[in-house]
Order: sequence, then structure tokens, then C-alpha cells
Amino acid sequence: MKYKMKAMILRKLGELKADENRLELIDVPIPKPLNSELLVKVMACGVCHTELDEIEGRTPPPKLPIIIGHQVTGRVEKTGGRTKKFKTGDRVGVGWIYSSCGKCSFCSKGNDNLCPEFKATGRDFNGGYAQYMVVPESAAFAIPDIFSYSEAAPLLCAGAIGYRSLKLSGLKNGQSLGLTGFGASAHLVLKMAKHLFPQSSIFVFARSDKERKFAKDLGAYWSGDIGEEPLQQLESIIDTTPAWGPVVESLKCLKPGGRLVINAIRKEETDKESLLRLDYPLHLWMEKEIKSVANVSRADISEFLQLAALIPVKADFQEFLLEDANKALGELKAGKIRGAKVLRIGDD
Repeated sequence: MKYKMKAMILRKLGELKADENRLELIDVPIPKPLNSELLVKVMACGVCHTELDEIEGRTPPPKLPIIIGHQVTGRVEKTGGRTKKFKTGDRVGVGWIYSSCGKCSFCSKGNDNLCPEFKATGRDFNGGYAQYMVVPESAAFAIPDIFSYSEAAPLLCAGAIGYRSLKLSGLKNGQSLGLTGFGASAHLVLKMAKHLFPQSSIFVFARSDKERKFAKDLGAYWSGDIGEEPLQQLESIIDTTPAWGPVVESLKCLKPGGRLVINAIRKEETDKESLLRLDYPLHLWMEKEIKSVANVSRADISEFLQLAALIPVKADFQEFLLEDANKALGELKAGKIRGAKVLRIGDD
């Protein structure tokens, strides 16, 4: 086995400029798995907006340099001495949750996403923008055979966090669901919701004409610009945008007693003045609710992978080479989105 691997390294934080190559492709030593760890040969890694949050300092890594990436699929290359679940050659995926304490009240109830010692893949530990990575066995999940590595990669975060958002929305069959923003996570939520709630109408709010058309192509009942008034008020809305403006706009579209679920790890500061438009009678009165989504639990990933294989839910995606990760991130920053973006790294 070789001793070096290619990896895209992040060395500094700050706003990502247009056409900037912030990540550097270098050779680094292949890590070694210890005890209950797995060495994974990375085949694909999804590109997520959270990576922009890391790069631009909204959810900064505790140390630099770091290898980002947390929607990872690959094959177990080697196991540590105390692994029990996986063996060499198994197909596995790794999501945002890298580790938790396993002892606190949150972990004991299956809410390990809320653990005060939660650690994230690609932020607190090296992630999947590389040819190999090491993860605790508890952070790895079996990839159903129905999915290729690239098809499965967006499911590990965009899909799993969308699944958690849909659960937290409290939606019932026949009730209306809104999706604000229509990128990697929202397009998977639409596919899930159409299967789980076949009598529900899905409304999509997106700034781009292409995203609105894409939503209609996937079966949205209605699509319009953010801020546009829909045909009716909605029971639930899931906001997947990085901005504050859509939060305010979504609240006025809710029915009395409706719930807005914010599916974002951080919000950008550029339009924070949008919150000044918050009007209590218009946006919050009549027992409307706002609920955030924090991280993703192990159960979310496990349950969603099984559900996605059953339906099946497959992501629409664009592939990039590992060395083109900067291009993929630049397009994401510029809003050039249709489904998910995936780095194709290895060949099986």
C-alpha cells in the first residue's frame, strides 16, 4: 500500500472571493486507524454549504490546516484492532457527526446531535476531500447496494438533515409544505415528502428561475420567488437558505399554529438587517413556531439511508474531480446549483 495521498487542504479562513482557489492540493501521509477506527478509501464526497461556513469562519475549525468534507462514501481499506461492525472491503458512508460523548442525557436518548461534546467530520477532524480518511467505526454507516458512491454521498448530510427537518416539521399527510431555497437538501426533501405524504401539496420558494423550474420538474405543486405570495398559507415550511430574509418571508406564509423549521448550521451576516422587518402581528402572532435543526444524529443517517433505498430517493448531482473542489465551492457560493455537487475521488 502506498504511504501518501492527495488531499485538498484548507489553511486560512475568510470570505471566499470569486474564482479564488482557497483549498490547496498537496500530498500528505495516509492516516492509520487505531483501535475502533476505520481507514476508508474515499470514492466520493459531497460538497455542502456548511463547507463555506467553515471556510468563511461562521463555524470555524478549531485548528488549521484541516481537510474539510463530511458527505463521504468509500470502501473500508483497513480496520483497527477493536472494530466489530465493518470489515475490509465494506461500502460505508460518513456524515457530519464524527463523535459524541455517549454518556450525557442527550446521547442516552438518541439525540447525540445535541451532545455538548459533539465533534464534526471535516471541521473538528479531517474529512473527505482526500483519497483516504480515518473515522471511528461508530461514525460509519453501511451504504445500500442500490446507490453508487456518488449517488449516496449527498444522502449523508443533505439527505439526512433534510429527513430530520421533515420530522421536526410535524407535517401530516394532506397538509401543505413549503421549501425555501432549492439546493441539495431541499430537492431531496421534496422527493421524500412526495413519497411519505402523497396527499400533501409542496410549495417551493427560490430566487433562481432554474431552481423553480427544477422544483416543478420534480413535482412541486407551486414554485415562486422568495417573498412571492403562494396560493395559500402553509402548515409547515422548511428553510434551507443561508440568509435571514427568507426566514422573515416564510413566517408570513404560515397558517396560524404553523411551524417554520430552519435547516442551517449558521446564517450569513450580509442581510441581517432583514430581521428588522420582523413584525410581531404579521410574522409571529397566532401561535406560529420557529424550530432550528442542530447537526444530525446517527439515527437520522441510519434511518434515512434505509428509507432512501426503499423509496428510492436518489440525488440529482454534478460530479467534479478532487482537484476541482475550488470550482465546485465557487459555484456553490455563486448560487449555481442544480441538486447536489459531488467530488468523484476514487475508482472502484
